[in-house]
Amino acid sequence: MMERTFVMIKPDAVQRGLVGEVIRRIEMKGFKIVAMKMTTISEERAKEHYAEHEGKKFFRDLVDFIISGPSVQIVVEGRDVIAAMRKMNGATNPAEAVPGTIRGDMGIETGRNVVHGSDSSASAEREIAIHFIESELQDYRRIDEAWLYE
Repeated sequence: MMERTFVMIKPDAVQRGLVGEVIRRIEMKGFKIVAMKMTTISEERAKEHYAEHEGKKFFRDLVDFIISGPSVQIVVEGRDVIAAMRKMNGATNPAEAVPGTIRGDMGIETGRNVVHGSDSSASAEREIAIHFIESELQDYRRIDEAWLYE
């Protein structure tokens, strides 16, 4: 099933020059980028994004980190893309992420784990709406789609 998910390349990855590598992996998999922008997220937007963690001990550190510098927000489209991106990202704790995953190859600590990906359809929908307006989402057909999907 074709679906959309939200991916954020976090400030640590931007500062380390890993944006291109993360995007390369998304595109090499055959997924379509339908929206993308770089911005320093406001505190208000960060709190909305991480609302499910409000009240937890690490919430303030999480918000402070995500607003500490520019990040890249991306909407990715493809068949079963939510589950596939979660596998590509690897375990939240990079020490537990297998080699070959984004976090396994590029991350070291949970608090600096390179990338965020939506964990469900509901989260993807909510997160996309937080970071993008409808007119920013592109609807187009990639030339290689006939070679990607049966």
